Amino acid sequence: MNADDILQAAYWSGGGSVPFQTSGSTGAAKQVVLEKEALLVSAHAVNEWLRVDGASVWGLALPLHHVGGFGVVARAHAAGCGLCVYDGKWEAARFAKWITAEGVTHVSLVPTQIHDLLSGKIHAPPCLRAVVVGGGKLSEESGQSARDAGWPVLASYGMTEAASQIATQSVELLELPYVDSPLELLPIWEAEETPGGLLRIKGKALFAGIIEEGAFHRREGEWFTTQDRVKVSHRTLIPQGRADSLVKVMGELVDVEAVEKRFLELARGSIREGGFAVITIPDARRENALIAVFENPGQAAEAAYAAYQSQAPGPERFTRLISMPSFPRTALGKLRRAEMMRICIASVEAR
Repeated sequence: MNADDILQAAYWSGGGSVPFQTSGSTGAAKQVVLEKEALLVSAHAVNEWLRVDGASVWGLALPLHHVGGFGVVARAHAAGCGLCVYDGKWEAARFAKWITAEGVTHVSLVPTQIHDLLSGKIHAPPCLRAVVVGGGKLSEESGQSARDAGWPVLASYGMTEAASQIATQSVELLELPYVDSPLELLPIWEAEETPGGLLRIKGKALFAGIIEEGAFHRREGEWFTTQDRVKVSHRTLIPQGRADSLVKVMGELVDVEAVEKRFLELARGSIREGGFAVITIPDARRENALIAVFENPGQAAEAAYAAYQSQAPGPERFTRLISMPSFPRTALGKLRRAEMMRICIASVEAR
């Protein structure tokens, strides 16, 4: 399939910019507007970083309406190389056969898709040279398991406002054990920390503005301050979590993402990756309450919950356990945390 035809039919014919639907931590819908030049600057930078050339083949296995999927098409267009589109419902085994049949060399995936490939004990086709993992953090355990199965996974960090990737591991690291950080900044970006530890970025791939409630608000200034906490040093970046993952509980500042990570380490092997989340809801006594939310928990998950509760300090203990048959997720598999919060609040109020 020709990348130029897809871009022309989907967005390229619509003017000088492309809107992408996204949402903030509150779940409020908005559109991030990216100019064509920004998308192409990002595409050229990613291609160079991943050693994509005219003989390469990009595989599209992400939604086109998301910047992660659209960026794949833009990269094929920029490199003048092949583009193949995975059609139909996601199935890990069929995906691997598709890569082999089409000779795909480069692909972008999300952690959920990597998890499915590992669960199916599927080995990577030999034609594949790089798998950029974005849209969430791939654990070091899963990343190494993927490498052991031949999947050339490279951790990345990006956002819609940056036309996809900001920092990505280099292909040279495929020869080493997998780690999830630090990540090298792409050459098109300048980055720094604010006094509060938030990431600020500057570069030609930055978004033009935001559409909220039907009104366009142009970005002001060359620098954009994100809501992500990071450590930046010598052109490397270590993600530290969202700023809104820090909440006050009983007067103590608690890092919700760190609590989630500690629980998963304690429960290793008893909970499916992606099947657990920590959600905070307002609480009259504690200011904020931590809720342990499981997707179809079994007895092993409940035992892990009890073990965690017995050793966690007061502010980091959960006030209750809530189970869901399935988590609300975006098309890329990201948790819709604002929606999960509403479900948790409704469950607590119903009791």
